[in-house]
Amino acid sequence: MKTILVTGSNGLLGQKIIYSLLGRNDVRCISTAKGSNRMRVQEGYHYESLDITSKEQVDEVLGKWKPDVVINTAALTNVDACETRIDEAVSLNVTAVQHLVGACRVFNAHLVHLSTDFVFDGVSGPYTELDTPNPLSHYAETKWQGEQVVMNSGISWSILRTIIIYGVVDDNSRSNVVLWTYNALRNKQAITVINDQFRSPTLAEDLAEACITAGVRRAPGLFHVSGRETMCILDMVKIVAAFFKLDSSYIQPVSSAALNQPAKRPPVTGFIITKAERELDFRPRSFLQGLEEIKKQLILVGAL
Repeated sequence: MKTILVTGSNGLLGQKIIYSLLGRNDVRCISTAKGSNRMRVQEGYHYESLDITSKEQVDEVLGKWKPDVVINTAALTNVDACETRIDEAVSLNVTAVQHLVGACRVFNAHLVHLSTDFVFDGVSGPYTELDTPNPLSHYAETKWQGEQVVMNSGISWSILRTIIIYGVVDDNSRSNVVLWTYNALRNKQAITVINDQFRSPTLAEDLAEACITAGVRRAPGLFHVSGRETMCILDMVKIVAAFFKLDSSYIQPVSSAALNQPAKRPPVTGFIITKAERELDFRPRSFLQGLEEIKKQLILVGAL
């Protein structure tokens, strides 16, 4: 039986990984996050409060459980906040990764580390794993630095880069492009939506399965893991509105230049996911299939 430890388990991806692991009898699951456990189901796994920016806590918790696999989903992912909370971004996205790498080295654990399409400048997407990163923001720079920590560590590792994760957490507290659109339009609120950036939305459940497969197989190297469809964020939002039969007249298109966000974003990303399909058996659902899954989950949490 393998022991898999997940960081950031209160977040969207972390929760989906834990729930997926609960269905397996060949894995002992250790769920970790900063503070208390916020998952609805609190049985079938072990929970540890863990602040990964503390080397002492990382060493203590990993020393206690001696995991075969560590899946690191914890990060500071608010792109604009990283422009001002620079020290916090470095602490969570770089220094904490160093702590995890050090502990994984001691226990010969395989580290699955999550990264982002934002490591690219968006000039020539879609991207393969062989393309050269060129970060445009402080968030992207810290995620690229975190990748390099893992790549140069000498331990067993997988890095999974992904794009726009969407899904529903247990308490429906975390937002993403799908939920933001759904909640705003349901409440008849006007929303301003970028019309010149292109991404590949990724269902959290699909990404969770890829993370687990990478860990169990100790799959070496870098993987691009996202939905297959690259689309304008404006079109993404319109599809959500149409799917849930909401009034799209509240959607107000805006250009990146006019919105003038603190952090610069890559205009066009998208991934070539052939390697993940081949080596991780990755089979992402279409965006519409993903929305069907979201609909079921919104009913479960009483939000539909």
